[in-house]
Amino acid sequence: MKKILLAYDGGDPAKRALETAADLARVFEASVSVISVVPFRPGAASVGSWDERDVHAQELLEAREMLLARGLEAELLEPLGDPATSIERIAEEGAYDTIVVGSRHLGALDQVPQGSVSEHVATHADATVVIAR
Repeated sequence: MKKILLAYDGGDPAKRALETAADLARVFEASVSVISVVPFRPGAASVGSWDERDVHAQELLEAREMLLARGLEAELLEPLGDPATSIERIAEEGAYDTIVVGSRHLGALDQVPQGSVSEHVATHADATVVIAR
């Protein structure tokens, strides 16, 4: 484990993922990058403030500060696109060997409208995926 990609959106599951990524980075002396994907769906109207780029930028800064408090520096990534496939693409392009994501504990019916990002990444990414619960 040398390169960790942390998916972060500011929620409680993401904060658990940050703690996990920080622990792994310290133990394995790995680098950490934090990704917050600004959702973009062609033809779809903005769904709310979580779609706005400044919200994601703030989440990234929050993650950076939390990691710095744990003695870790992190690269910040803010791509535009579908969250799950963007995380997978960035992980592959950046040769990340580990992806850490949080789980919102969605039930089957909750996943239908937009799906579970953590589940999609876990089943499609080429890297090792750690789901923090």
